[in-house]
Amino acid sequence: AYPPMLEAIRGAKESVVLMSYIFDSDRAGDQFLEALVAARDRGVEVRVLIDHVGSRYSRPTMVSRMRKAGIQVAAFLPPGRVGMFRFANLRNHRTILVVDGSRGCAGGTNIREGHWFELKPAFPVRCLRFRVRGPVVAHLMEAFATDWAFTTGERLEGAPWFQPIGRCGDVGARGISDGPDEDIDNIQQVILGALASATDRVRIVTPYFLPDDVVRWSLAVAAMRNVKIDIVLPERSNIFLMNWACVPQMPFLLEKKCRIFRSPEPFDHSKLVVVDGVWSLIGSTNWDARSLRLNFEYNIECYDEKLAGQLEKIVDDKIAAARELTLE
Repeated sequence: AYPPMLEAIRGAKESVVLMSYIFDSDRAGDQFLEALVAARDRGVEVRVLIDHVGSRYSRPTMVSRMRKAGIQVAAFLPPGRVGMFRFANLRNHRTILVVDGSRGCAGGTNIREGHWFELKPAFPVRCLRFRVRGPVVAHLMEAFATDWAFTTGERLEGAPWFQPIGRCGDVGARGISDGPDEDIDNIQQVILGALASATDRVRIVTPYFLPDDVVRWSLAVAAMRNVKIDIVLPERSNIFLMNWACVPQMPFLLEKKCRIFRSPEPFDHSKLVVVDGVWSLIGSTNWDARSLRLNFEYNIECYDEKLAGQLEKIVDDKIAAARELTLE
C-alpha cells in the first residue's frame, strides 16, 4: 500500500491531508516525511493529524519531527495527565489520506515499517488498505476536516480541500464516522443491521475480537437462521492479554455453529466484513469495545458484487492457511 500512497503524495498539486493513529519514526515514516516535505516545498497545502498516543510508539515522535521540518501537524487529544498515555481511551484510530480533494485512501494500516514487507521488518504485520475515487472521497475529507478543526481550530473549507467530484466506478459507497460523540454507535448499528439482513453468509476478519453481548447474540441468531458465519482471527495476537481475553466467548459462538479460524503469523491486522457476496465494510474498526465505543473510527460500506467477490477471495485465502477452531 505504501508505494501508491507515496506516489499520490509526490504527485499532489494542491493539497494533502493525512491522518494516522500510529506514525512511527522508522524507515517507512521517513519516506512519508520526505514526501510530505517535498510536497510542501512545491507549494502544496499539507496537513497531518496523528493521534497523541499513537505518535509516542517511537522516539523522537513524528509530530516533533514534522514541526521541526515546518509541516503543519497536530496531535489529537493529549491525555490530561502526563504518564497516562498508555492507558488513554478516546483515541483517533482513523487512517485517512486525501490528495487534491479528489483521491483518497482508507483502511486500517498505520504508518510503520512492520507493514512494509519489502523492507524485511523484524515484526511483519499484514493489513488491508483501499484506494477510493468518486464522491466518497469527500466523506473522507469531511472526517479529516472535522477532526482537524477540533484539534487546531482551523477550518478547511472549499478549495483546495474539497473539489467537485463526479461519479466514478460501479460501487455504491458511503463513509461512516464513529466515535464517542454524536457519532457513537454508528458502526455497531451498521454491523447489527448487516447481521440481521444476512440471508446466506457473513465473513469477518478482525485482529481483535471482544464483541459485547448484543453483537455476540446477533452473530449467534444469524447462525441459528442457517447463515454461515466465518470469523478469522490471528493465531497469536500482538497484545498478550488479547490471546487470553477472547477465548471464553468462543465456545458460545461455536455451539451456535459459527466457524472460527486462527490465521498463522505474520500477525494479521486486517479489518473486513463481507455479507451475502454483495455488501462489504472496510476501514479501521475492530470487533471490540474499544473500537465500537471508545475510539474514533472511520469505515466505508460498499455495495458491489465484484468488489465483494474480490474481498471474499482474500478471506478464502486466509481461511485456507488458517487452523479451524473446534469445541474440542
